[in-house]
Parts: sequence; C-alpha cells; structure tokens
Amino acid sequence: MIVDCAHYRGGERQHQGPLDLEDAAKLCKGGDEFVWLGLHEPSGEELARVGEIFGLHELALEDARNAHQRPKLEDYEESYFVVLKTARYDDSKEEVEFGEIHIFLGTGYAIVVRHGEASELRGARRRLEERPELMTEGPGAVAWAVVDKVVDDYFPVVDGIENDISEVEDDIFRGEGDSTQRIYFLKREVIEFHHAVYPLLVPLEMLERGAFPALGEGVRRYLRDVADHARRINEQVNGQRELLTSILEANLALLSVRQNETVREISAWAAIIAVPTFIASVYGMNFEHMPE
Repeated sequence: MIVDCAHYRGGERQHQGPLDLEDAAKLCKGGDEFVWLGLHEPSGEELARVGEIFGLHELALEDARNAHQRPKLEDYEESYFVVLKTARYDDSKEEVEFGEIHIFLGTGYAIVVRHGEASELRGARRRLEERPELMTEGPGAVAWAVVDKVVDDYFPVVDGIENDISEVEDDIFRGEGDSTQRIYFLKREVIEFHHAVYPLLVPLEMLERGAFPALGEGVRRYLRDVADHARRINEQVNGQRELLTSILEANLALLSVRQNETVREISAWAAIIAVPTFIASVYGMNFEHMPE
C-alpha cells in the first residue's frame, strides 16, 4: 500500500496528505524539486502500476517483486536501483528477522518499497524534512535518509546478539548443561546477519568515491558517515563469528573433560567392586564347601 506520496520544492513539502500517483508523476522535474513515494509491501499489480506511471526499468521492477535480493546498487543509465536488507533482533527467540527495502532513484523522484516490519521509515522522512538544506539535494537525500535508518537499526541487532553470546559464555564456564545447540543457532544468525551487512559496504564505498555524479557533495558527506558505521558493524559481526567459533570449541573441550572425569569415577568404582566379585567367583566355582 501507499504510505505517503509527497512533493518537495526548495527543501519544503508543498502540500498536506499524499498525492495521487498520476499527479505526482507530473511533478518530477528534477533539481531541488522531486517526489518521494513510499510503499509498504505492495502487490504485484500496485508495483506494476507505479512502474508504468514513473517509467521504472523492468529488471528493477522484477527484483522489487521478488523481494529476495542481496544488498546492491545498480545503474540503469537514467535511474538507479538500491537494495537494502533490514534487520530486527527477537531476543526471546534469539533470531534475526530480516526484511528488504528497494529504492528507485531517478530524475525528480525517489520511490521506496519496504518489505517486512523492520526499519519503519516515517521517522526517516520526518528527520529529513527537518533538514531543508539537505532536501534541496533531491532524491539522493532520500537515499541517505533510508540507508542511514537501516544501518542505525543494525546496532540493536549487534547488541542483542552480544548479550546472548555473553550469556552462553557464562553458562559454559559455570558448567550449566550442554550449550552446543544454542551456540550453533547463534552462529547461524550471525552468519545470516553478516550476509546482510557485508554486501552493503561496496555500494557505500562507490558512493563515497563519487561514482554516481547525480549525488551531490552534500549527500556524499553524510553517506561517508553511514559507510563508517556500516564498516564498524561489519567488524563487530566478524568478531562475533570468531568468538562463537572459540566458544563452541571451548564448550566441546569442557564437555570432553567432564566426560573423562565421569569415566574415571566409574572406572574407580568398578575396580573397587571387582576385588570382592573376583573372590566370590573363585570360591563359588571351585569349592562345594568353603575350606575355612
């Protein structure tokens, strides 16, 4: 469905409430005048209608319909297509819930398609509207606002996983049961989260270097800050992967030690019981009456 469709000129919104799509398409003039259309989980028919009205590339529309893409940035000559993976951590299930955001950027328009519940974008729109000087940069400013919101939402995911890793460490060294399964599932979630974060680094680096001249220098300055945050998150996720591997090895080693101790205890008791059992067996099998 359409969340909002707004027309901006000179960094200011020009009306109240969402515009009709046909009227919005007529206002895509470029420069500091552009339209920002937000969609949440649109149907195939809705997305096809938007593509027809705004002249979106058919390959980009196909990717947006599938909603199972890796983070990327594609250049379609007169427009750009950006894919982002959103993430939210469910601490009770110890699972990372993923979604996607697709951004179409062209002359005078920014169309944002959101799938999933993570990274709600109303706050990003309000935040950008409070910066009219950045709004004058055009659709590129929308790209910054959305990417910045998605990357900021990665930090709570990192913190949630970090807390669960600390709990697992405490359980292992206190000897409270076998945590192998929990470690395995945490490691799987971290790997999937890494698949969402790492591919985003290359597009951000390309934007930093000015590979896309349609983005103004003002937007690139803000994108450099977002790229720095993304690199920091990627380093933290890599550290978590290595830490979970070490924790798994430590858990298996401690389990082996405890098993060896149990085997030694059983062997000691078996040795103690073996002596009277041996005597009773010898006397019982070789004498009808005890000699003594």
